[in-house]
Amino acid sequence: MPSRGADPGDVLAILDQIGSPATIANAGGRYFGFVNGGALPIARAANVLAAAWDQNAALRVMSPTAAALEEIALAWMLELLGLPDSSGGGFVTGATMASFSCLAAARHSLLKRVGWDVESHGLFGAPPLNVVVGQDVHASVLKALALLGLGRERVTVAPTDQQGRMRFDQLPRLDAATIVCTQAGNVNTGSFDPFEEICHTARRANAWVHVDGAFGLWAAASGDHGGVVRGLADADSWATDAHKWLNVPYDCGLAFVRDAESLRRAMQLQAAYLMPGSGREPMHWTPEASRRARGVEVWAALRCLGREGIADMIRRTCRHARRLASGLRDAGYAVLNDVGLNQVLVSFGTDDQTGRVIEGVQADGTCWCGGTIWKGSAAMRISVSSWATTDDDVERSLAAILAVAGELA
Repeated sequence: MPSRGADPGDVLAILDQIGSPATIANAGGRYFGFVNGGALPIARAANVLAAAWDQNAALRVMSPTAAALEEIALAWMLELLGLPDSSGGGFVTGATMASFSCLAAARHSLLKRVGWDVESHGLFGAPPLNVVVGQDVHASVLKALALLGLGRERVTVAPTDQQGRMRFDQLPRLDAATIVCTQAGNVNTGSFDPFEEICHTARRANAWVHVDGAFGLWAAASGDHGGVVRGLADADSWATDAHKWLNVPYDCGLAFVRDAESLRRAMQLQAAYLMPGSGREPMHWTPEASRRARGVEVWAALRCLGREGIADMIRRTCRHARRLASGLRDAGYAVLNDVGLNQVLVSFGTDDQTGRVIEGVQADGTCWCGGTIWKGSAAMRISVSSWATTDDDVERSLAAILAVAGELA
């Protein structure tokens, strides 16, 4: 730590000269790793404006504009995604905290039914809750369960099929003390759990259904994926990211809960100096009190794109994924998933050969694709999530991947 300060211009120059070369080009059109979106220009500009405003989005009195934009954006997203318009929602850092918030609401609701106030008394001596997850549940859901005291390993694991979809015919018995964690968009295959059947069964048992839709929930806005999203709106809570398929800057996650009061009760904060107004107070809907005004760039992206622009962005990236899959398949390589969304899994032979191709593609630098293990085998994972990806980006990337694979064959 230096004892004396430095000129602001010099500090910024150091950041640019040393820091910029060590960044990842995930904002570009040929970055296909980790389902990272690239920030839309309007969203980036709104983010910069919000940073200049430096608003604390905890209370309406702290930032009337942040509170209003957040409330409007939440209402628009409920309409866009086809979720119940009476649902409550909150802005968080990402899908992990979105699932945490939703599952906290579920914990509150299920325990309240049997007369237990979990926010006051905790889980010491509380009636037990059961949690059902799919075999291919995302790690962020397990982390949220651990943070809530529900346990990573106390869950009942339901079998999944070759695409990672929960096997509805092999679900355990559900009851009023059960939370079922479903998935909209498997992070490897892009597959969707059978929501219609699961939600129907859960409703009869009075169980709670949560949807981890970190990126896949946005498929509901396309109009092209009615089959896989059927029944999704019948769930009780939904978690998603705006920094993925909506392409706003990091970090921005969203939690939606059908029973708005359960979310508010699970998240509310009270103190003598925090005097609520008559309207919606943002801090009562999220784990954090003080936080940045994430609703600003989300409102800007929604207002700029509109319903048609968002649907086009989802359709376009799915079309790019299908083109990459068909090109790889035509070249003789094994595409391991049904490419119905924006995810492509491809094997180049043995696990060792696939790993070498991934390393070669990353070293080539034309595009960036990551690796994964799917059903015991190594695969290259291609996630097309950026608004900036063009047909030319896809063709250049496909040519580069095939060239690397051919050289190593």
